[in-house]
Amino acid sequence: MNILFSANISTKLQTQLKEEYPDQSFLFFKNIEEAEDDLHKADILVTYGADLNETLIKKAKRLQWIMVLSAGIDQLPSHIIQEKNIMVTNARGIHKIPMAEYAISMLLQVYRKEKTLIQREKEQIWERSVTIQEITGRTMLILGTGSIGQEVARLAKAFQMTTYGISRSGKPAKYFDETYPVDQLEHLLPHGDFVISVLPSTAETKGLLTYDHFKKMPRHTVFLNMGRGDLVTSDHLLKAVQNEEIFHAVLDVFEEEPLPKDHPFWYEERITITPHLSGVTSMYQLRALNIFKQNLKAYIEGTNRYINKIDFAKGY
Repeated sequence: MNILFSANISTKLQTQLKEEYPDQSFLFFKNIEEAEDDLHKADILVTYGADLNETLIKKAKRLQWIMVLSAGIDQLPSHIIQEKNIMVTNARGIHKIPMAEYAISMLLQVYRKEKTLIQREKEQIWERSVTIQEITGRTMLILGTGSIGQEVARLAKAFQMTTYGISRSGKPAKYFDETYPVDQLEHLLPHGDFVISVLPSTAETKGLLTYDHFKKMPRHTVFLNMGRGDLVTSDHLLKAVQNEEIFHAVLDVFEEEPLPKDHPFWYEERITITPHLSGVTSMYQLRALNIFKQNLKAYIEGTNRYINKIDFAKGY
């Protein structure tokens, strides 16, 4: 069986895979361009997902399973994958620790005016008049109550926050004081000191937030999006910030990535931009490959006990 990697993983992890599965044939490449000529050999493809298109999938005539080393599948050529009946699994769940830490760190960054303090340090300015706020005791509204949302809520509890969750079903979830279905979103927005989105990109979530939603938030709200950039259009969000409907926006995901250099978001003092890295740390590949190895065991044994098997009808 040929297992082809178009995801560039460390030499150490490559060696571990070969030692753990000596009966399997591994083909390691740094990217899809290097891997393209060998795609026809692949029974299993391990990728970050964004490098695939319909033409490449058609070249992989033996392909039975795609393991995506990320949570997002919205960039996959899903039509041809379903047509060829190729199984897809992803690394959903591995991002909860780094993304929850990111969320808390960014809220602290905004409330403790760290941008201002760092700039004054660079300019050797000793000035103690900066107004610093505390995140403790605030109310957090989290859009998405899966593993990432629950971990964000868990850390929020360390700061004695009230946590509300929004999901498709509205079912109770750990670390949330209350959870509600999406149709209750507008009723909850006025209570959100912090509004955090970890939602994936699906037909239901695209364009979910509009300018009217931001108008319902308190003017001191910090909005943080680390789910998917198509949750809200750039124009609506920019208008909300410029009209001071919210206090600050922290954005790790965007409608267009990389964010163009001339995009107006770059010039807004009350927008913090990070380059889609909230879920990436030195532990990323190890955690993702642990899921892959569990699924590979199931694949070899034919047990069908797969973790994170994708249902394209749901979009995750």
